[in-house]
Amino acid sequence: MIGGNPRAQINALVSALIDGTFQCYDAAADTIVARLGNGVSKATISRRRSGSLDWPLADILALEDAAGKYPVTRMMARRLKETGAGSSLCITRQAGAISKECGEAVAAILSAQSSAEDNCRADALSEIDEAIEALRTARATIEAGG
Repeated sequence: MIGGNPRAQINALVSALIDGTFQCYDAAADTIVARLGNGVSKATISRRRSGSLDWPLADILALEDAAGKYPVTRMMARRLKETGAGSSLCITRQAGAISKECGEAVAAILSAQSSAEDNCRADALSEIDEAIEALRTARATIEAGG
């Protein structure tokens, strides 16, 4: 990371993504609004790039998905590989994670069933994905002899 500062690293990566793909603050702001529906202006983008504001993860993901490039996601994945966090969890802790994620998924599914709002359905899908990932992680650990 740049000087051990994750904010600086994230800002540099998102700034390069904007410069290389969107080429202006208006296009980046319009992309975020189109994907997330929230009001982001070019002034907000400018303040984030200057370091006055942090980049919300949802906005970063919207920009990465639109660009088809994933610099921040890759940086985060490298952090896991460097620390070995993906493989160092014991199976008992993974079982706890499975229980937690599956419980959250069930709650989100029931909430989505009783609500007509799209965000409840999106939350349920996200929670289901997290539960599936917890199960896959545990499976990989067991298969590796963990």
